[in-house]
Amino acid sequence: QVELEESGGGTVETGGSLTLSCKTSKSTYDRYLLGWFRQAAGKEREGVACINPEADLPYYAESVRDRFTISKDNAKNTVYLRMNRLTPEDTGTYYCAAHGRSCGEIIYASEDVALDYVGQGTQVTVSS
Repeated sequence: QVELEESGGGTVETGGSLTLSCKTSKSTYDRYLLGWFRQAAGKEREGVACINPEADLPYYAESVRDRFTISKDNAKNTVYLRMNRLTPEDTGTYYCAAHGRSCGEIIYASEDVALDYVGQGTQVTVSS
């Protein structure tokens, strides 16, 4: 059973920062690509970032490039998403995903593409 434990969401003002965490088991961490997507109320899933823990190669959606940083801690089997210069458009529920095929599917695929495993989500609200 794959478990993805997200934490770190909250409410911040425009321009603020938050760091999300996604902790998983070593077997999941070693086997899957790990990333984040978000979903705002009434909108479709939007991929945010992804990292291949083995290769330490990050990928970002254009909308968050240069503001968000995905990183990992191999000792803790945890992936982080540091979000800077947040705007109200970043508001939504952020989900951690473990996926076996490609980071491209985490970031760019439509909702028709099922990701292998998804966490419960953590809410991020950015006030104007």
